[in-house]
Amino acid sequence: AARGSTMAAGRVYDIVVFGASGFTGQFVVEEVARAAAATAAGEGQLCSGRLRWAVAGRSREKLRAVLDRAAERLGKAAPGEEVGVLLCDVGDAGSLAAMAKQTRVVLNCVGPYRFFGEPVVEACVENGASCIDISGEPQFLEGMYLKYNERAAEKGVYVVGSCGFDSIPADMGVLYTRDKLKGTLTAVESFLSVKSGPEGLGVHDGTWKSAVYGLADEASLKKLRKQIGYAPVPVVGAKLKKRRFMFYSPEFKEYCLTFMGSDGSVVKRTQRYLHTELQQTPVQYGAYVTVGGLGSVIKLMFLGMLFLLLVKFNFGRKLLTKYPEFFSAGRFSKKGPTQKQMDGTSFTMTFFGEGYSEGQDPQNSKPNVKICTEVKGPEPGYVATPIAMVQAALSLLEDSASLPKRGGVYSPGAVFSKTKLIDRLNKRGVEFSVISKPEV
Repeated sequence: AARGSTMAAGRVYDIVVFGASGFTGQFVVEEVARAAAATAAGEGQLCSGRLRWAVAGRSREKLRAVLDRAAERLGKAAPGEEVGVLLCDVGDAGSLAAMAKQTRVVLNCVGPYRFFGEPVVEACVENGASCIDISGEPQFLEGMYLKYNERAAEKGVYVVGSCGFDSIPADMGVLYTRDKLKGTLTAVESFLSVKSGPEGLGVHDGTWKSAVYGLADEASLKKLRKQIGYAPVPVVGAKLKKRRFMFYSPEFKEYCLTFMGSDGSVVKRTQRYLHTELQQTPVQYGAYVTVGGLGSVIKLMFLGMLFLLLVKFNFGRKLLTKYPEFFSAGRFSKKGPTQKQMDGTSFTMTFFGEGYSEGQDPQNSKPNVKICTEVKGPEPGYVATPIAMVQAALSLLEDSASLPKRGGVYSPGAVFSKTKLIDRLNKRGVEFSVISKPEV
């Protein structure tokens, strides 16, 4: 690895997991331990032949406990004594700088990122470490782009947000669909379905908090985007119709909603980058989620209206963050999902794409080719997210020749479009496949 090797020189670790003892962090630790075991077995292409890694957080006891728990759960792939333990607090800039100086990549698991994310990005950029997070908060992601893109480029490091379930399946799924269509893809809609087992769904409180504060502050996202002054992305081919907030889908025989997460904004940033920097045809995108029959819709509408009402007021936000279980009908909790709930849950994201066959002019004719692809995976929040995050880190470390020449603050698709990330994900159970390729 020619590029990045100067950076690697003198760095003790390839990866540091920051916030390792948090709810999500513990699963990321397990996933890094699996990757380290695979590298040791000769599956990786790291220069040193093994993955050198550490955990970081505020409490040595808690960090040790997380490593012990991972050892217990992984058996053969257990992390041994070689894993570093770094004491580090998001409120102490010196400790963050010390962490960033020792590693090539920081996996930042400390959210909500709108409160705790920036000091980590700043420490990484200033001290020459790349940084990956799993934020689904567009304001944080785009704010970091505005503030640190130039500096990261100067330093030759990559800051890549939204490398979890938000928004790697969507962002890489659109690129996968584009690459599998013979011709030019101009528009895609994705439909997310999450299936849970008899134990139901569970999500940890941290994700709930991020949603509460994100929705409370949507107005400042518009301001931020004005400040960035994004170049408009041209519409190529037939314009993708915006659907109503809620609609019935004959394909799924279920009601669907517009997806409220960060997927739309992340895909748009990727498409803008690929269009402006690499002159690729931009793809229009719409993100939706299936919610089931009429009963589910009514329940969701009721909870949704209550949520949107409360989120506007300070006392409402306090109530929402204090009683997540009550306001989410039991889905979100301070203890997070049980192992049984996670084992019983999976997701499928289906992409319907349309475009133009080779030689067709998108400006003067109707789309004449379609494609359907899908990304399937295990439980999104705490199984698929760590897999996506760790494989993204390995892509930064091992596929460095295929990364953009300049460092910067990137969306996943922008930084990974030429790497082997999709192959890596396929091997770890987040699977990309073509469902149908109807003829022209």
